[in-house]
Amino acid sequence: MNEGEWSQIIRPKRHLLDINLREVWEYKFLIYLFVRRDLVARYKQTILGPLWFIINPLISTAIYSIVFGSIAKISTDGLPPFLFYLSGIVFWNYFSGALNGTANTFVSNAGIFGKVYFPRLVSPISIVISNLLQFFIQLGLLFGFMIIFKIRGANFAPNSFVFVIPYLVFLMAILGLGFGIIISSLTTKYRDLTNLVAFGVQLWMYATPVIYPINSVPEKFRAFVALNPVSPIIELCRYALLGGTYSGTGGLWYSSVFAVVVLAIGVVLFNKVEQSFMDTV
Repeated sequence: MNEGEWSQIIRPKRHLLDINLREVWEYKFLIYLFVRRDLVARYKQTILGPLWFIINPLISTAIYSIVFGSIAKISTDGLPPFLFYLSGIVFWNYFSGALNGTANTFVSNAGIFGKVYFPRLVSPISIVISNLLQFFIQLGLLFGFMIIFKIRGANFAPNSFVFVIPYLVFLMAILGLGFGIIISSLTTKYRDLTNLVAFGVQLWMYATPVIYPINSVPEKFRAFVALNPVSPIIELCRYALLGGTYSGTGGLWYSSVFAVVVLAIGVVLFNKVEQSFMDTV
């Protein structure tokens, strides 16, 4: 059979920047299958199933309201504490879910990667997309409580920045994907990282204004919070939906550039590791 008769030719990648995004698009149906697999497998053989999408943020919000609101008396910038914590949790959950999921790409998919060829980026991309369903359900939950609180006369005011939220979610997806595939690439050789990721993400949350407003951070520590690329995103998401105070759009530009750089580094590193990872996983 002549070479011209083949519908597809698989060649080894020769350099780090040899990234075929068109091939990834050609496997869009496989992305759909992976998304469906993740959604089915996540709550298979559970009693409550997808209801956990709603139960988890409600429990977390209740605990934060008691511990940080009633006991620690941490400011919520004049906003209803329940909505303040729930809004932070909803957006943070999407970022952390995307990061944690993609961080295990090579280890959790070693079996299928070793048997079937397809663009390896398909797997982490599908994880980022599958986490969107959980995000939309939790965002709907947040909207429901916003309506209830508004009817009861709560003091908060959505503003025109709500139209920026799709872009902010896109930024969180890019950051989660970028950081996740960097970690995934490193875990092929350094397995200890898998034990540190979940713990590190929890610590990261406390360096992000999820349970406190940035203006409540002491001045000497505020610069460290500002260096966190997720901080401006969470802050603007909450400000768009609830109002309060906002430190300005400079942080959003920083997060946007940071996301592009992290994704570029992650894709290049991922591209390098995927060529030989079966020798180390």
